[in-house]
Amino acid sequence: MPNPFEAVWNTLKTTIDKIDEPHSPLHVIEVGDLWKYLTMVEEFIRYEEVGLNTTSDDEVREMLVDAVKLCESQVKRLSDFMKKEGVPLPDVTSAKPESNPKEVPLGVKLTDDELSNGISFKLVLCMQACAKGQADAIRNDVGLLWLNFYTEWVAFGTTLKTLMRKRGWIKVPPYYYPPGSPVQ
Repeated sequence: MPNPFEAVWNTLKTTIDKIDEPHSPLHVIEVGDLWKYLTMVEEFIRYEEVGLNTTSDDEVREMLVDAVKLCESQVKRLSDFMKKEGVPLPDVTSAKPESNPKEVPLGVKLTDDELSNGISFKLVLCMQACAKGQADAIRNDVGLLWLNFYTEWVAFGTTLKTLMRKRGWIKVPPYYYPPGSPVQ
């Protein structure tokens, strides 16, 4: 099935690539957004590694592996971009060693529900950071980078939400019924 985000992305990229934009240096807010996002996604990978070390559920493991792949892809592209622009990379936490989920004590182990909701929360933070970065971007190449990251999170979030709904893990706030509305 073709990815609808990819079609939009390719159209936007082609349109913007045709614009003869002078290559100005990154401004301080663009650099700050990029640096902070890279740090956040690197830390997100550490959380996913903890999840892989504690779950034995095949569907949750598959979701975590997909999240790691997505994060690593974004880290690679963003690191390459920042190096090319001369922006120093942040120091990040080292990768977690692999462990056997059956050997992790229950009081330490995150449940699959907690892992999925933690991933969901981190996904929302990444999407918000992408939206802010895109809004702060002056250069088109930076704006497109943020848009690409954002659409990748949207696609991942759709599959995550399907898993969470299937398992009954989605945290739903209370429903709001305005005064005078029919009783539900």
